[in-house]
Amino acid sequence: MIEITDVLNELSKKRPVFHSEADFQHALAWRIHEEYPDLNIRLEKRVILNEEEVYFDIFAFKDNKILVIEVKYKTKHLNTIVNVEEFSLKNQGAQDQGRYDFIKDISRLEKAMETHCNSTGFAVFLTNDESYWKMPIDNVNTADKDFRIHQGKTIEGKLSWKEGTSKGTMSGREDPIRLKGEHILNWKDYSNLQKQNGKFKYLLIDVKHGNGV
Repeated sequence: MIEITDVLNELSKKRPVFHSEADFQHALAWRIHEEYPDLNIRLEKRVILNEEEVYFDIFAFKDNKILVIEVKYKTKHLNTIVNVEEFSLKNQGAQDQGRYDFIKDISRLEKAMETHCNSTGFAVFLTNDESYWKMPIDNVNTADKDFRIHQGKTIEGKLSWKEGTSKGTMSGREDPIRLKGEHILNWKDYSNLQKQNGKFKYLLIDVKHGNGV
């Protein structure tokens, strides 16, 4: 329906960095609109999946085809100026919860794709925090081992917190996540501002109707 990688590559030329996740979401939606003006695009569209209310970040449709995109934008501290515009990014931390939430996005997209035969979903994770794409030194004993999303990992099946994980870490995220498909993780370069924490990479997961179903 769209060439999402091309869209992101073009977006990176004008917007190598964003103020917030909402800023990224809006910029991505606008870029899609510019390249595919015949698409109807909605933000934060409400959908009912298995009697559960879900809001999708970007929802596009044309005729009987639909496109759903979920975005995540996680940052480390960065102060920079791009085209006379100042950016001041904070250390967001809570990477374990960030990983869980991204995989939850993938799970929701899988469920959404089941309901429509002409549907495509993308989960996009953009960050300048290398702890997301680098394999940890201790990848066995971490509480969020199942939810790690570093380069080259494959995620599939039932994913759970390690036994003994603190309630604070799991707050609102206690349930295991079940993926129907197999997803091989491949991080790609987005932009490089040539300063500390100025390198951004993105992880793109493509979920189509029938994936793993």
